[in-house]
Amino acid sequence: MGLIKTEKFTDTQNQIALLAKAFGHPARVAIIQHLFKIKACVCGDLVEEIGLAQPTISQHLKELKNLNLIQGTIEGTSVCYCIHKENWIKMKNILNNFFDNELNNNSCC
Repeated sequence: MGLIKTEKFTDTQNQIALLAKAFGHPARVAIIQHLFKIKACVCGDLVEEIGLAQPTISQHLKELKNLNLIQGTIEGTSVCYCIHKENWIKMKNILNNFFDNELNNNSCC
């Protein structure tokens, strides 16, 4: 069996690429911003707030949950979502380290 392409990269490089996926769609950015604003919500609230169809919101919530940036708890027939604090802090540290790279003074072009 051939080598999986992600195995050619470091764990950190793979983590950064996965985390960047969270911000790869404006709906996911809007969901995260809304969760920070109100601390928690249910999917129906996001449909009204963001203005996308419920299945679309659910798909984006699923993606954010798979990335472990949000978590959900079942409350009756609804799921209440919030930012996963520990994983958000980990993500910030990983991305801060990445973005803290300094440009060198060499002329490129």
